[in-house]
Amino acid sequence: MASTTGDKKLVVVQLSGGNDYLNTVVPYTDGHYYDFRGSIKIDPEDVIPIDDEIGLRPGLNSMKRLWDQGKVAIIHGIGYANPNRSHFRSMDIWHTALPEDIGNEGWLGRTTRDLDPKGENVLTAVNFGRGLPRALGCRGVPVASVGNLETYGLFPDMQDEDLRKFALDTFSKMYGAAGAGGPVMEFLGQTGTDAMKGADILRTAVERYQSNVEYAGNSIASSMRDAAQVMFADLGTRIFYTQQGSYDTHAGELATHEKLWSDLDGAIGDFVDDMDEHDVADDTVIMVFSEFGRRVRENASLGTDHGCAAPMFLLSGKIKGGLHGPNPDFSNLDRGDLQFTTDFRRVYATVLEEVFGMDPAALLGRKFEKLPLFA
Repeated sequence: MASTTGDKKLVVVQLSGGNDYLNTVVPYTDGHYYDFRGSIKIDPEDVIPIDDEIGLRPGLNSMKRLWDQGKVAIIHGIGYANPNRSHFRSMDIWHTALPEDIGNEGWLGRTTRDLDPKGENVLTAVNFGRGLPRALGCRGVPVASVGNLETYGLFPDMQDEDLRKFALDTFSKMYGAAGAGGPVMEFLGQTGTDAMKGADILRTAVERYQSNVEYAGNSIASSMRDAAQVMFADLGTRIFYTQQGSYDTHAGELATHEKLWSDLDGAIGDFVDDMDEHDVADDTVIMVFSEFGRRVRENASLGTDHGCAAPMFLLSGKIKGGLHGPNPDFSNLDRGDLQFTTDFRRVYATVLEEVFGMDPAALLGRKFEKLPLFA
């Protein structure tokens, strides 16, 4: 189904490992938070207040600047019923949008297929990082996965097109299973051809990119810069995906969490500034999520174990900035975890309709009530 909202774009940032809710969006006036966290708490004087009860962890200066500009929506208590505390299963649930079933297709893979039903653009969705997130997986849907945009390519040093095609044919024969039939060979060959086509186009993004924004040298900043380069090259890419981690802070959480969020805050701030410079901020939505939050009470290793509910961040020039949903409720815990108050698929449904002009029920399998997140 075709989009009816122009060329709006979605940038997804996955915080892998389970981001700690309470040390990111801090209930700095609630004594229960400090009762549960004697050692890894964030003191009230260090919090960046965003209202009289909730603040951002220290160091999120870019996020606060964007908050003050009305470009940040924070959604409390995101999750799903009967939460699973396994990284693999919970992430699978987020990627397929199927909490009760085992899905074969990612929600963004299905979206990519509907955005480009004939598969005419191999760059409709691009992942920035190693491997392919299951969220983007969908049979017959090509997705480029870019580790480093400046060096990305399939046999990039081969200038002769016939030689590259021969190399691809050899590649498919090497990696086809012994005795495999034609469909396997055909699939691998088509995958290689799509990858080669995408690499040739993507290489032009670096050459065409101009910006006054200087990104940091860490991995998440590099991925966000690569996403900006592809976005501004106008290659028809609608979905941009990247990951940062690990947020699995079972021990020594304070230092690890601070470094991760410092890097992410700078990368997002630079990326939004880049979008402003190129006048695309109103047409771009950034979604930041993690597979679950962490337990309310700190553990003996000065960390936190796997929990349930987590916050989500949406950033855009057209977002309804502010806090959405009830603040963390320490009086009604789920086996020591914060209970979810908003099903994550409501956010997906809102984004699918507002960004891509699609029918969310067709992609998510049922109707979910939208959230009032967009102006």
